[in-house]
Amino acid sequence: MADINIQRKKSSPSPWLLILLVLAVVAVGAYFLLRADSAAPTAPAPVPAEAGVPVPPDSSTGAETGPHPSGTDAVGDMAAEPAPVTLEVLSSYAQSDATQPQYGREGLRLLTASLVDLADRDDFREPAIATRRDELTSATARLGEAGTSLRPGYVAATALLQAMQQQGYPELEAEMNQLTSQAANLSGRTATAQDQEQTRAYLTRAASMVKALNQPPAR
Repeated sequence: MADINIQRKKSSPSPWLLILLVLAVVAVGAYFLLRADSAAPTAPAPVPAEAGVPVPPDSSTGAETGPHPSGTDAVGDMAAEPAPVTLEVLSSYAQSDATQPQYGREGLRLLTASLVDLADRDDFREPAIATRRDELTSATARLGEAGTSLRPGYVAATALLQAMQQQGYPELEAEMNQLTSQAANLSGRTATAQDQEQTRAYLTRAASMVKALNQPPAR
């Protein structure tokens, strides 16, 4: 009787094992890919121009290329600064057209600026002059507001002029008395032709007095 060679059939690998192996390979590959992406440097997000934040200086020039930190450019800032009030400016304006709507207000502003600067001179640093200067700045502090009366400012400017004249300019006493009389007659308005002419005459004489006080006292 012949012997029959019986061989045991080899078992095939489980499909689940293959699936798990594939998933493990995919997971390892994804891990290394994400790690490489996170290590790469990221470029900074651009700053919107309207955000008002200055752009850092350009590394090649060292110059700032963004807007001025204050929100305006430097040239505009310089242009916005008021020009200093000189004797020529005050005198020229006093003799200009008195029918302008803001003639009296602007003339008083120029006169005030000139007197406040003049009061800082060494020989004018006296208590009486300092008091008159403070009264003038207080009387003209609200000149920019519509409806503000100009008469207190004219009166205060005249008082300061008189205090400075009495400090060392006795030869200007007669001129000062005429200016005081003119100031007393001012209404503070420029609505009529008479008001306009009175204001113009006062500012013209006041400008002449300021010019004289800018000269060294005759001692």
